[in-house]
Parts: sequence; C-alpha cells; structure tokens
Amino acid sequence: MATTAPPPQGLQRRGPFAGYAPAEHRPLGSYAILSGAFGAALAGTLLGLRAAGRELPERPSLADVALAGVATHKLSRLIAKDKVTSFLRAPFTRYEESGAPGEVEEQARGSGMRLAVGELLICPYCLSQWVAAAFACGLVGAPRTTRLVASVYAAETVSDFLQQAYIAVEHRA
Repeated sequence: MATTAPPPQGLQRRGPFAGYAPAEHRPLGSYAILSGAFGAALAGTLLGLRAAGRELPERPSLADVALAGVATHKLSRLIAKDKVTSFLRAPFTRYEESGAPGEVEEQARGSGMRLAVGELLICPYCLSQWVAAAFACGLVGAPRTTRLVASVYAAETVSDFLQQAYIAVEHRA
C-alpha cells in the first residue's frame, strides 16, 4: 500500500480543512471569505432594495431570465478572458498565451486570497454567479437601465456567434 508524504512544514492545514489539500493548491479559507463576501453583498443588496421599497417579483419573466442569461455569459467571459480586461486580472494572474479570438489564457498566481481571486477572475463559470446576481438585483432596482445594459451584452454575444459563423464560411470558400 502506497503512502504519500505529508505536505512540507508550513503547508499543513489545521482545523476543518486538514487533510483536504496542501494550502498552496486550494486556498479554502480564502474561498470561504469570497463566498461569504458574495453572500453578504447579495443579502445587503436585497435588504437595501427592500428598504427602498423595491418589491421582488413573484416570478421573473422568461424574457428577463433569457436576457440576463445571455448577458451574464458574455460579461463573465469578457471579465475572465478578454485581452482588453487583462489589466483587471494582471495583479492576480500570469499571462500564458493567446486564446480564442480576442481572448487570452492566464494562470492564477500567488497564494491565499491572491490565488483565490485570481482563480475567480479567470473562470467565466465562477464569475457568472456574481454577474447573474448583479443583473438580477439590477432588474429589481433599476429594471430599465439593467435591461439596456444586458441588451448590449446580449447583442455582443449574437455578434460573436455571427463573427465565428462568418469565419467558418470564409474558410470553406
């Protein structure tokens, strides 16, 4: 039976995270702080909306869910992958290579909170929860403005797919 060596001194976890993974690879405490910050920001925003007399909808409309969904997809990718937004991620990431058209591939760097924020910022799937919550709260607090902003990102998503279709047709010719 093979055994693995314990992590080097200083990387051993204590408490509830003990035995999960070396601290440099999974900054669980920092993830917990980010998750708590998300929950607190969402709860605070919802309480603020309630205090301002904004009622939550009984049921969001299918059109708003679809619009916010497409816009969330685009904005999350824009934050996580776009060349032009790399300045936002640079303190937490390291450039690896060019990615899809207009995108870059990056690696999270550092340890602890820096690593956790870097991992969040390069993951469009991870960011989508934050972006979707912002759109949802925006639809309650400022629905007209939010729909306009979401429409910009939804239209950009449609444009992206059309650009890719154009390139595909051009390559066939």
